[in-house]
Amino acid sequence: MADPWAIQGEDGPTQVVLAFDDNRLATQLFGHYGRNLAMLERKLGVKADSRGNHVTLEGGRDGCEQARRVLEHLYEAMKRGRDIGPGDVEGAIREAVAQGSLFDFDPAETRQHFDEIQLRRRPVRARTAAQDAYIRALKRHTLVFGTGPAGTGKTWLAVAYAVHLLERRMVDRIILSRPAVEAGERLGFLPGDMKEKVDPYLRPIYDALHDLMDRAFVERALQSGEIEIAPLAFMRGRTLSNAAVILDEAQNTTSMQMKMFLTRLGENSHMIVTGDPSQIDLPSGQTSGLFEAVRLLEGVEGVGVSHFKAEDVVRHELVGRIVTAYENAAAARLAAREA
Repeated sequence: MADPWAIQGEDGPTQVVLAFDDNRLATQLFGHYGRNLAMLERKLGVKADSRGNHVTLEGGRDGCEQARRVLEHLYEAMKRGRDIGPGDVEGAIREAVAQGSLFDFDPAETRQHFDEIQLRRRPVRARTAAQDAYIRALKRHTLVFGTGPAGTGKTWLAVAYAVHLLERRMVDRIILSRPAVEAGERLGFLPGDMKEKVDPYLRPIYDALHDLMDRAFVERALQSGEIEIAPLAFMRGRTLSNAAVILDEAQNTTSMQMKMFLTRLGENSHMIVTGDPSQIDLPSGQTSGLFEAVRLLEGVEGVGVSHFKAEDVVRHELVGRIVTAYENAAAARLAAREA
């Protein structure tokens, strides 16, 4: 692409003009009916006007600079053959905002790019600063807790890292577990074999596996035991060696269940525990094992803890606003009780 040029009046807004070499890629970059440019306008407070393979950005200095970096980054990714969607655009915007403005940008103190997990099918890259910290924690620690609201990518990235370890034969198997709170852990009363009993509770993890791996390979791995379904109720007494172990929805474990699960850790294993402390389905008054474990183990050598917030939601942007509304309501109730 041609070098951008910018105009900045003494009192007026900054204007940046970008020209892209490939008209076809430029059209895809701008999005159907300009929806990607509309997202830039909404998120960065700039005006983006496209004509052919040119786009003019107008607004505040920092906003225009961040928008320029987003468009250039996405265009280079598309030139390498990568398809981009709204999620990629939003992720690039979050990264640009996290890096700040190049006008006060210190390369020695700011990460140039968010971290990523390399998979055979495609690389999985962090879209937020919290996801970036989470991926780095997964790579550095044996046991990692990921806590925060729904839609922040906790489980999806945990599965991606487990797949990464399996594909590189750093572990022999992936073990997936989740408390079946809705059935009171009495899985024997549910119809079907073990897989059929727990499938409804592990559907989000299955969805992540099929998104990150070839479907045929997932089915073969389930048959061979390379990917194992291990209900939390039946984990007692096992030692999990050479495995990537994921406990999802861990906010619904009791203190004893969490202690039992964590002490299953064997040689050359990695353990990832994810959950949302705001969605506890345990009986009233019972302490969540996840909440207690994070409080006790945060700061212990070999243990990493990543906390996500509403602004880290990477599903539909409305999900973030929904989470924020519920958090504000909870804070208001707490303030009223204290008053």
